[in-house]
Amino acid sequence: MKSNDAPFPVTLKIDLPNRELNRLTTGFRFVLIVPIAIVLGLVAGMTWGPAWQTGAAAGGVLFVPTLLMIVFRQKYPRWWFDWNVQFLRFCLRVGVYAALLTDVYPSTDEEQSVHLKVSYPDAKKDLSQWLPLVKWFLAIPHLFVLCFLGIAAWVCVVIAWFAILFTGRYPKALAAFVAGVMRWGVRVCAYAFLLATDDYPPFTLD
Repeated sequence: MKSNDAPFPVTLKIDLPNRELNRLTTGFRFVLIVPIAIVLGLVAGMTWGPAWQTGAAAGGVLFVPTLLMIVFRQKYPRWWFDWNVQFLRFCLRVGVYAALLTDVYPSTDEEQSVHLKVSYPDAKKDLSQWLPLVKWFLAIPHLFVLCFLGIAAWVCVVIAWFAILFTGRYPKALAAFVAGVMRWGVRVCAYAFLLATDDYPPFTLD
């Protein structure tokens, strides 16, 4: 377990919009996102939803195989880990575009405005052999809170949609809140479903 002063091994930084956004592409975002959403759905096994929900549902994430490897072999194959992290990055890029935080169309491989870092764990030293069996259960308080935060974030996106159409600007407070909800969700996902850390996620948007 980490000390109280040690940083959480999962960090997410989203470059928030600090300029005028394109009103036309914002207005038709629900149409423009369809092609990349289909690609994401195919990769994820047709698991739909915002980025953090896609990861939480373990669609596209190697969850059960990783769980079994940690429990029975105390191993986390590096290429499985890399797949999980890259998939989550892709989900986040689509989620950030859907949330109107960027005008740049989501890439399947480039970092763009989403900067996610997840420390690769040494399964024998950093991960408990049996904890993966109950992490999903321990994460329930977070998932409960995230349900309400997700609804609030959706309302913020709707408000921001109107704000961008009329002013060209995404209200800073709303953008920071939406990004914070994504950050919270990513930490929970990394703990409960990517199984990349045993450090319990903090209850914070920061």
